[in-house]
Amino acid sequence: MARDQSRGPRLDQPMERGLSLKPTLDPERVGRLSERIARFLGSWRFIGYMTAFIVFWVVLNLGPWGHADAYPFIFLTLLLSLQASYAAPLILLAQNRQADRDRVQYQDDRARTDRLIADTEYLMREVASLRVALGEVATRDYLRSELRDLLDDLDERVATVRDEASAATD
Repeated sequence: MARDQSRGPRLDQPMERGLSLKPTLDPERVGRLSERIARFLGSWRFIGYMTAFIVFWVVLNLGPWGHADAYPFIFLTLLLSLQASYAAPLILLAQNRQADRDRVQYQDDRARTDRLIADTEYLMREVASLRVALGEVATRDYLRSELRDLLDDLDERVATVRDEASAATD
């Protein structure tokens, strides 16, 4: 049986989102775009393009044809200021993203270093306990010396028993 849509949305399904007039920006996409622009603005290619544009602008406005921007080049200055006003925040955005990546990398490195230190300390304790345990284990030389001492004691007892037995028979 079909559900009546006039009764409202179902609780076991997510609501459909309607169209919103509010603009939505994906910060990750904006960040990637700002990094690409900042990378381009810091390249020799950009310096070449900007130099070629300025030379073209000056030659165009100093030539015998019409002068859209007279000698002080006010409009060119305005264009360069506008370009700089957009470039500075984009470069700062790219630097902030890089700083965030560096901070995450630093935290990962710090955690890895802490784990390595803990592992190293654990292994040092294990090696120390093995050294103590080996110090308490009877070595071959120790056993040989103890067996020699026991044999010497037995030889002495056998000699005393023989002496006593020979003295008793005499």
